[in-house]
Amino acid sequence: MMPTAPAKPDMLLDHRGAAKAICESALTHEQGRLSIAFHEAAHAVVAMSYGMHVTTSEVMAWSPEPGLLAVTGRTGFDCHATPAWHFATQCAAGEVAQVQYLMVYGLWTPERALACAAEHDREQAIDVVTECGGQLARHHVPLGGKSWGQVRGMARRRINFLWREIRTTAHAMNDRTVLTGDEIAALTGLTNPRFGGAA
Repeated sequence: MMPTAPAKPDMLLDHRGAAKAICESALTHEQGRLSIAFHEAAHAVVAMSYGMHVTTSEVMAWSPEPGLLAVTGRTGFDCHATPAWHFATQCAAGEVAQVQYLMVYGLWTPERALACAAEHDREQAIDVVTECGGQLARHHVPLGGKSWGQVRGMARRRINFLWREIRTTAHAMNDRTVLTGDEIAALTGLTNPRFGGAA
């Protein structure tokens, strides 16, 4: 039986402690859970490919009311000394891979693609890049910086290169709910660096 409340309520909060936005996607339970698994798998695999140490990556589903499904996920990693643009690319990878999942599996519609937007990931990327002295803008290209659209393009290139690893991780996460970074490394052949940073 599916729980009626999230097992880990803190997973509903962003890096600032605010509630993450909720979007309807019109997917079945199985499709919605797998779409979030692709989102989190992309965070984990792209982070690992950039030399970050991944601790865990997981999906969580619950039914807040009869006939309604809610899903979310979380990926934990150590990104000490990671270049800011690598961190931002990892942030964008989740929503980009989630949309790609919809396309590859024949589920894409404009509404479902729009529901993949992860504003909390974008805002975290903006905060981290700003803290590192860079400029990341939501809707334009700032002088000497990048737009979120450009960062999503960087993520798309990385995802295309790592799609097999992301797909493998997503399906395993969907089956097991939680994967450690070391389990992801064993599944994909990637290296999970010890207490990451820049390669």
